[in-house]
Amino acid sequence: MAEILVLYYSRNGATEALAREVCNGVDSVTGMAARLRTVPEVSATSEAVTNDVPDSGPPYAMPSDLAECAGLVMGSPTNFGNMSASLKHFLDGTVGEWFKGVAVDKPAGVFASTSSLHGGQESTLLSMALPLLHHGMIIVGLPYTEEALSTTTTGGTPYGATHVSWNRKPDALSEEEKLLARALGKRVASFAKRLERKES
Repeated sequence: MAEILVLYYSRNGATEALAREVCNGVDSVTGMAARLRTVPEVSATSEAVTNDVPDSGPPYAMPSDLAECAGLVMGSPTNFGNMSASLKHFLDGTVGEWFKGVAVDKPAGVFASTSSLHGGQESTLLSMALPLLHHGMIIVGLPYTEEALSTTTTGGTPYGATHVSWNRKPDALSEEEKLLARALGKRVASFAKRLERKES
């Protein structure tokens, strides 16, 4: 069974909720399975501040996950229109994998969450796509054939799945947000499966 790495950073649970819906989409594709991973919080000090294994939730990602998985779906909360420092710190540590070309021609998608409608979701999605393009990955978005993209009044963009928390609990996803997150996971997994077939 091939795996898709679903990699995220979440502070208040919103991005994690999207990640879990992405996993449901990946797992809906026969022969594909989601590998859910997170990243530790970064610190302004140079000392290690996080245990090697999180107290709860999924394990921390390792750069080797990029080589071992057939694709990637990556998510972050929006920080001033950009991905979180924690996720960027992880990506900055994948230079060795970049040199080896382990992610070249693998499909990738992105997702993000904000607390306000115009909180920089699209620029955050684009900021996450840039290092993946440098890795040689094939970016997969959400086409307007996904009906929820045209009916959503909360999150959702053609660049990737999104969530807007507004005054709701951060992890309370709307029905359209769930559908679009699942659709993104399913699309990346389906592309990975097709690509694997062509290689064999």
